Amino acid sequence: MKHTLLSAAFAAALVTGFAAPALATDYMIMAPAAPGGGWDSTARSMQEVLQTEGISPSVQVQNVPGAGGTVGLAQFASTSAGDPSQLIVGGYVMVGAILNNDSPVSLADVTPIARLTGEAVAIAVSAASPIQNINELVDMMKADPGSVSWAGGSAGGVDHITVGLLAKAAGVDPTKINYVAFSGGGEALAAILGNQVTVGISGVGEFLPQVEAGTMRILAVSTADKWVGTDAPTLIESGYDVNVQNWRMVAAAPGLSAEQKAAVSADIDKMVQSAGWKSMLETKGWADTYLAGADFDAQLAKDVESTTTILKEIGLVK
Repeated sequence: MKHTLLSAAFAAALVTGFAAPALATDYMIMAPAAPGGGWDSTARSMQEVLQTEGISPSVQVQNVPGAGGTVGLAQFASTSAGDPSQLIVGGYVMVGAILNNDSPVSLADVTPIARLTGEAVAIAVSAASPIQNINELVDMMKADPGSVSWAGGSAGGVDHITVGLLAKAAGVDPTKINYVAFSGGGEALAAILGNQVTVGISGVGEFLPQVEAGTMRILAVSTADKWVGTDAPTLIESGYDVNVQNWRMVAAAPGLSAEQKAAVSADIDKMVQSAGWKSMLETKGWADTYLAGADFDAQLAKDVESTTTILKEIGLVK
């Protein structure tokens, strides 16, 4: 009789909505770039926080590099449809790469969830470089644009855009810039430290460990205000009207139901609000630019439009 009463009580609980909560999701996060860069770091930071904060019991990261993230984006869009456990990181770099590569797949083919972080773009040289400041670098560009080789992320991405805007602000033809694109931050860093290129350009956070170790120095940052962690001047302070901030986002698979998208969004919101994430931002030197829902969708549309204009101005998109 006692067993029967317990069973009846359990059944009643199910009917009245007092059942145990749904199990947390095991996530797979795609970083559409090689290890060592900003997207890889973002994905692995999410992995750590989602797990340590108890939001997801298991999170895996998959690297799929190529063409500014568009190779990974295409693979993600075609293989993950309807699966709420699949996530991909992206951002400003991907917006430019989609346009520059005339990619048949765009962010409209996935489910954008939120903008997560912002970061200044830094222009840096190895400690052994004779270039001491941004004006000396610009003078070299003015004398012979092709003689200055730039190591940065994918063609058409935020690094490339920033170089083009600097050239334009300095009166140099942006189409003559010698830009060397790397698919991963680790490869670009090796080229800079090995003096295989004149200068490097990337997110501040990717250069700070080398700056602190004394192997690199930052000549300037791209944001309107100085960036935490470095006393390098801004490009605006140096006399060049350039104000760029990189941002990174997370998207979910295409074809999700409203309920599935809401569940993913809730997990990301929990992550962003957690103490672990706030600590991660401070450690990485990232700004909290969290924006979700319809507000993010609207901002993303504006960013695509403005990036198209910039890429046309610097000759990367016709």
